[in-house]
Amino acid sequence: MPHIVRRMTAEALGTFGWVFIGASLIVAQKFPGANYGLLGVALAHAMVVSVMVTATMSISGGHLNPAVTLGIFISRRISGRDAALYVVAQLVGAVLAGLMMKFILPANVARVVLYGTPVIANNVTMGSAIAMEAILTFFLVSAMFGTVVSSEAPKVGGFGVGLVLLFAMLVGGPFTGAALNPARAFGPAVVSSAWVGQVAYWVGPLLGGLVAGLLWAAVLLPKRQAGGSGAEA
Repeated sequence: MPHIVRRMTAEALGTFGWVFIGASLIVAQKFPGANYGLLGVALAHAMVVSVMVTATMSISGGHLNPAVTLGIFISRRISGRDAALYVVAQLVGAVLAGLMMKFILPANVARVVLYGTPVIANNVTMGSAIAMEAILTFFLVSAMFGTVVSSEAPKVGGFGVGLVLLFAMLVGGPFTGAALNPARAFGPAVVSSAWVGQVAYWVGPLLGGLVAGLLWAAVLLPKRQAGGSGAEA
């Protein structure tokens, strides 16, 4: 199997897990006995992302998020072609997760929460939503660089990334749902047709990933890594 196909498959699978479990949790809360609350949803998201990043990091780098891929591309640790293919794989995984939810979850319940599509709170402006998503994604991508990408990273797998996601969801969840990942918003939106606010879930995370990539490439990555052209992250 071509190496890029293997890596794309890992990205699609990992993103599928992130989106399917994350969005299904939102639907599950509408059933009796499943009132997890914000902390429960954040913990579950953090756990699945920790595991999926750890499971795929040795294959593809464990990006699972177009914002992460953009940041790593900016740091010149993945080629433009491979970065584009990663994003395609991530979006395919996200859409498959949305379609699977539509196939197996009770439609009358899932539609109430838009199949887990994140939404912007009524009193939050689009500008504030973009800023919130950008800032929180900046920290998520920074955690990716600091605990997965850097040669000086502690050997904690994807669990540093998961911890940041946990705290980010506790902070941003009430305002934007804290997607921090365009694929997380896109997959459920395909089946729910809830496109309102999608701009925030693309512009914000991509901006956060861009800034994180620039900062880590210019200042924080070990100098022997800066400017590396390898596709592996």
